[in-house]
Amino acid sequence: MHPFRFASSSPRAEWGDVPGTTPVRHAWACFTRRDFLRTTSLGFGTLALAHLLEMDAGRAASDTLASGPGGNDLRPRPGHFAPRATAVILLLQAGGPSQVDLFDPKPELARRDGQPYPGEVEVLQPGSEEKKLAASPFRFRPQGQCGMELSELLPHIGSVADEWCLIRSMFSDNNNHPQATRCLNTGKVFPGRPALGAWVSYALGSENEELPAYIVLRDPTGYNNGGTTLWENGFLPAQFRGTEIQSRGAAVLNLHPHQQRPPGVQQKTLELVARLNQERLRLFPGESDLEARIQNYELAARMQQGAEAVLDLSRETAATRALYGLDNEVTENFGTRCLLARRLVEAGVRFVQVMVPIRSGGAPWDHHSGLKKGLEELCPQVDQPTAALVKDLKQRGLLDRTIVIWAGEFGRLPISQGGNGRDHNRHGFSLLLAGGGFKAGYVHGATDEFGYRAVVSPVSCQDLLATLLHQLGLDHTRLTYRHHGREDSLTDAPATGARVVHELLA
Repeated sequence: MHPFRFASSSPRAEWGDVPGTTPVRHAWACFTRRDFLRTTSLGFGTLALAHLLEMDAGRAASDTLASGPGGNDLRPRPGHFAPRATAVILLLQAGGPSQVDLFDPKPELARRDGQPYPGEVEVLQPGSEEKKLAASPFRFRPQGQCGMELSELLPHIGSVADEWCLIRSMFSDNNNHPQATRCLNTGKVFPGRPALGAWVSYALGSENEELPAYIVLRDPTGYNNGGTTLWENGFLPAQFRGTEIQSRGAAVLNLHPHQQRPPGVQQKTLELVARLNQERLRLFPGESDLEARIQNYELAARMQQGAEAVLDLSRETAATRALYGLDNEVTENFGTRCLLARRLVEAGVRFVQVMVPIRSGGAPWDHHSGLKKGLEELCPQVDQPTAALVKDLKQRGLLDRTIVIWAGEFGRLPISQGGNGRDHNRHGFSLLLAGGGFKAGYVHGATDEFGYRAVVSPVSCQDLLATLLHQLGLDHTRLTYRHHGREDSLTDAPATGARVVHELLA
């Protein structure tokens, strides 16, 4: 939930149900001053004081949770065991990047360019019926001391090849964008489930009381396909939803009151609102939306103290800004958000989700046509900033405790669609991991000779999620939340067969 958005109040009672008040059953017909105070925002200020006075008791309670990690607030909590990483940066590449053009060279595909594919292919859209193999128009080169072969389109990512753990044997449960993105990010293809960042913040809380635990940095000009569903809290309490932070203009909207008030007025107003909210919570305990509203008031007040300093990029050196490409129109968009991500994890934010630029559309990697031109346009936008993030984290001593993920929801077919594109491919795709205890300079698994299907050491989306949680000190089989009468989890093991892929770990 955005920290400055009010959650809806419960329809089960009116304010007339509060002991000592006159029953009111037609709320909008008799909209009182009390109703107005209850449902409107009057600015933020010293609610942080009450929070600080309660912190010691709250910390003691969180440290003695019998059931392990997981709570209804953002106080820091220990995991199930000692973690290798304490933060995650997810660079989510919506649309399905083509593995055979970026990460997975296939000499046999080049040799048999234009010939029919010899087997069956799962095709989603028309234009691929002839099943003609299509060689990549781009060359691959060994990079780094490890010799990892990467496309010429990604020279900067290649320059840090010795930091990457490249999985070439990913596969997904679905061949369509919304379902595959949910599979990668929530463990299942169904809507309404918590995103990975929501689970992580639910399990571990935040290391910085002045910032949300789960922050989203989207393209400032709009949303990727899926919009805000890509950072939902699902059935988890509302405070674990991803919080959007602006990367252009005012980083946090409505953080300060628009009008100055006489001394003491704002404090008294906020104290009144806090009392009303607490009374409402007493009447309806366990309402996560109401709890989230109260906690978001407190968080907003604390953010006034330190958030703007964390988000102020003018504090960075010219060399750092140039490293991320902030002086280049092509890289400025994604570079700004990658730099903000580094500042946020440096300040103690648990999970930062950075969305791919939308200059080429809401799913910019979705190249059903114009593949060559599309990749030549998009790769330069993300290549330098991605590498800069890894380099910057390492030189600051942050990479060991921060997991960087560069991933789309699936890959592309090795056959041509319409002569100049590729259709979706859920059976084999690639993604990159760095830091956080993953093997560096390592290539895991393989697809078949054409790059269609993962055939060596396949890794499912649920396997990946289980492994990420493991590096954060969390057992994916024990991190659960009771939902619809059952203990639900991110990986839904053992039903999904999810496992920690220890071969990926250093």
